[in-house]
Amino acid sequence: MFERFAVEARNTVVRSVEVAGRRGDRRLGTEHLLLAALADDGIASALGVDAATAETAADAADREALAQIGVDVAAYGPLVHAVGTPRPRLTAGGKVVMKRTLEYAVVERSRRIELSHLVLALLERPAPDPAAALLSRLGVDATRARSALQRG
Repeated sequence: MFERFAVEARNTVVRSVEVAGRRGDRRLGTEHLLLAALADDGIASALGVDAATAETAADAADREALAQIGVDVAAYGPLVHAVGTPRPRLTAGGKVVMKRTLEYAVVERSRRIELSHLVLALLERPAPDPAAALLSRLGVDATRARSALQRG
C-alpha cells in the first residue's frame, strides 16, 4: 500500500515515525500521524491550527495526564531517547486510519493516496482516540476541516 502514497502522504508517515521517537513513544499512534500532517501548510490551514501549537497542546495533555497519577515532569529534566530504537508499530487506531485512508482514495477513484485522505481518516476518529482528543483540545471544527480538505 505504501507505494501508492503520494509524496506528501509518504513524507507525513515517515515524519510521524520521527514524531513518535521524539516524543518517546514506542507505538505509532494517530496523534503522531496528526502532528506530522500539520507540518504541511495546506493541512494546517484546513484545520486552522499550526504544527507548533499542536505540539504544545500535545505536550500539555501529556503533562496533565502524568500529573493526574502524581508524576511531575519538570522534576525529571529533558527526556533522553535511546539511539537505534526499532521502528514503532502502529497502534490499533493507527491501523484503522491507514485502512480508512485507502478507502477514501478508492471512493475518490484516486490512483494515489493523498495526504488529504489520511487527514480525513484522522478527522473521523472517535473519542477517546488520541488524535480526536488532540483535535478537540485544539478546537478544530471537524466538519469545517473536512469541507476544506474536500474542496482541495
